[in-house]
Amino acid sequence: MTAPTEDVLRQATLFRRLLPEDRARVAAISQVHTYNRGELVFAEGDRSDYFVTIVSGRVKVYKSTPSGKEIILEIFSTGDPLGAVAAYEGTPYPASAMALEPTVCIQIARPAFFTLLEQNPSMVRGLLVALTHRLVELTRRISELTGARVEARFARMFLKLADQMGRQDRRGIFIPMALSRQELADLTGTTIETCIRIMSRWNKEEVLLTGRDGFIIIDRPALEAIASA
Repeated sequence: MTAPTEDVLRQATLFRRLLPEDRARVAAISQVHTYNRGELVFAEGDRSDYFVTIVSGRVKVYKSTPSGKEIILEIFSTGDPLGAVAAYEGTPYPASAMALEPTVCIQIARPAFFTLLEQNPSMVRGLLVALTHRLVELTRRISELTGARVEARFARMFLKLADQMGRQDRRGIFIPMALSRQELADLTGTTIETCIRIMSRWNKEEVLLTGRDGFIIIDRPALEAIASA
C-alpha cells in the first residue's frame, strides 16, 4: 500500500471539499490499496479497524446465507464509503465486500479518522449525508427483496444502474458493468435459473441486451412499465 496523492483524494466525495492543506493531512494518515476483480476488501465478521472509501472501481457488499447463497445488498462505486457504520461504532463488519472490477480504495485507521473528523466539521456533514443515503438505500433494497415480483426487481435494478452510470449508445443506454447471471440473481434475491429465463426473454424481446462489457437498455419505457407493475 502507498500514501494517496491529492489527486487521488480529490476523487473521493468525502475529501473533495477539503482545503488543500487538509487533504495533505489526510494523505499523511491514509493508505491506498488496490484490489483485483474478485478480491475481498473485507469479510463479514472482520474487525472494522479502518474507514474505507472507494476512489475508483465498484464493490459489491453481500451477505452469505447458511446454505452458502449470496445476497448482494448494494453495489458501491467511486466516492462511496464502505462499512462506515461498523467502522464508526467499532463493531465487526456485518457483511462482506468484494471488488467487481479493478478497484482502488483509501484506508484510514479509526483513531486517526476520528481525530480528522474533530478537526474538519465539513467531513462530519459529508459522512452523515453518505451514511443517511446508504441507510435509505438499504431500507429500500430490503423492501424490494421481500415485496416486489422478481421481474420488477430486475427492471428496477437496471433502471437504477442506468441512472447511476448509464451513457447513451446508438442502440440505447449502455451500462458499463459486467455482471454474471449469478451476480444478477444475487442482486435480486432469486435463482440463477429465473435470472437466465428473464434475461433471455428480454433479449429476444429487445428490451435489454447483454454485452461483453455490460448491458444495453433498448426499450426503457418497457422496463419502467415492468418496474411499476
